Amino acid sequence: MSISRRGFLASSSLALACTALDWRSLLAQGPSPQQPDPLTLLRGTIGTFTGRGGTIGWHVDRASVVVVDSQFPATAQTCLDAVNVRTGSRAIDYLVNTHHHADHTGGNGVFRPVAKKILAQANVPRLQREAAERAVLAAQNAPPPPPPVPGAPPAPATPTVVPPAQQVYADTLFDTTWRETVGGEVMALKYYGAAHTGGDAVITFEKANVVHVGDLVFNRRHPVIDRPGGANIAHWMVVLDQVARDHPADTIYIFGHAAPNVAATGANADLLYQRDYFGALLEYVRGQIKAGKPREVIVKLTDVLPSFPDHGPLIERVLTAAYDELSA
Repeated sequence: MSISRRGFLASSSLALACTALDWRSLLAQGPSPQQPDPLTLLRGTIGTFTGRGGTIGWHVDRASVVVVDSQFPATAQTCLDAVNVRTGSRAIDYLVNTHHHADHTGGNGVFRPVAKKILAQANVPRLQREAAERAVLAAQNAPPPPPPVPGAPPAPATPTVVPPAQQVYADTLFDTTWRETVGGEVMALKYYGAAHTGGDAVITFEKANVVHVGDLVFNRRHPVIDRPGGANIAHWMVVLDQVARDHPADTIYIFGHAAPNVAATGANADLLYQRDYFGALLEYVRGQIKAGKPREVIVKLTDVLPSFPDHGPLIERVLTAAYDELSA
């Protein structure tokens, strides 16, 4: 059963009984069995929430609350409601955005009224604004949808495009590093340079030894490589190697995305596996270019990347990004 701070203080007998309990055991309890808890505790005071979009991380203790990434509005509300059960609806000290993509920042508006600060790397607001501008332009130029076919299932809903002026942006920014004590934890952020985007933050919870790497890792699935947003595959490989070297062997990592039936958490070996995937991708595309194949042929290839069968056939978005980077 969840215990709010108000209820905890209201009952002296309960307060005395709880003095012998470790706070982490209270965190693990979550809602009652009648209300399944969507939050998963990983280690210490750190856990995850998976809904629709990039994996959310969270830290909750008696003195502080941190949420990492916000997904989209509907799932952001589900996450916030679950966090409130654990905290008695206390304010959130920091909402952190690992980067600017809509599946990590789209729920910022849900958290904004209760978050004291929204924290991100310094490039993120600009990249978020530019991405919103491109999305608006693409929506304006998109052809009208075809008329519905009688008896056919309804077409998937078109994603809502949020114009730049209606985006909710980070208000607290850092350039390369940031570190602060939050309650009983120490949270450190670092920007290693261009990788998945031009503004990826790696968030380390030092005492729990849990690290949220956002979309630096797409666990066993083909990644999004956002070249308009500053992505660089070759340097992404360097970043993954540096992150792995900067953290102990028993670090638990939270990944932005994972293939179906694959965990969105992992270890150093998973970072290096992602690094090696990119090396194989660049080598494959480089070989196709040397063989004289044109761009329009290369980006449509569906071979399985050597040594990476768990990713399935290659897809156009990764081939296009690799070709364009090698040809730039």
